[in-house]
Amino acid sequence: MADYYLTVFDQSGEQLLNETIQAANDEEAKKMGEQKLAETNYSQYAHRLTRAGKILLFHR
Repeated sequence: MADYYLTVFDQSGEQLLNETIQAANDEEAKKMGEQKLAETNYSQYAHRLTRAGKILLFHR
């Protein structure tokens, strides 16, 4: 298991969500991150999912 970091920002740059996700691989982490974004209604906000400096999901 690896640690992935999901961060969401609003238009002013305020951090709305900063959560650690543990997943077995990048694909699983992407699915979990997308699910969390949908659950919190943050899909359309600027967000990123990273692991060890690598960006896996990004939206601005």
